[in-house]
Amino acid sequence: MRLFIALDIDDEIRQRIGRFLEGVSGFAPDARWVRLESVHITLKFIGEQPPEMVSTLQEKLSGVHVPPFPLTFSGFGFFPTPNSSRVFWIGIQAGPELQKLAAAIDDATAQLGVPKEECAFSPHLTLARKSGGSGSPRRQKGDGPSRVFQHLQEKLATMPAPEFGTMTAREFFLNQSQLSRTGARYTKLHGFTLS
Repeated sequence: MRLFIALDIDDEIRQRIGRFLEGVSGFAPDARWVRLESVHITLKFIGEQPPEMVSTLQEKLSGVHVPPFPLTFSGFGFFPTPNSSRVFWIGIQAGPELQKLAAAIDDATAQLGVPKEECAFSPHLTLARKSGGSGSPRRQKGDGPSRVFQHLQEKLATMPAPEFGTMTAREFFLNQSQLSRTGARYTKLHGFTLS
């Protein structure tokens, strides 16, 4: 099973993002755009695990305690840089609670043998990827100048920075990702209330 831990986003914000995507996705037709229902904030990618790991993860993650906190969605950017872009994303602004949550999840999963993150947590919502490219924010071997998002970048430079709203994060989820030729399908396996 391919597993990851994430925060979901409120429907109202998802709808605003959907309207934004309708307006801009045509400017990068060669990119792989995410399905709107799949948009989420990844807190920890775990990767392939045996099915019995799910109950062990549930038990360990139920010990993560962070209070609910606000998240604001605005602006956009490209990973790893605008000139060698592989990923188009929406920015997320949050207080220290989001970093604390990601760190607590990283610590909890490390106790189960999942490698700890090497770089600082970088909250974002991925909207599109260069076909065949990694979704990682960090530089990858083979990164170089890319024109996939060039027309989109030119269009966005003429627009005001988008604002998608603020929500309160109250729960995070253990998810399964199933890959297919039409893109990944995500299934929520278990929810954990922030308290």
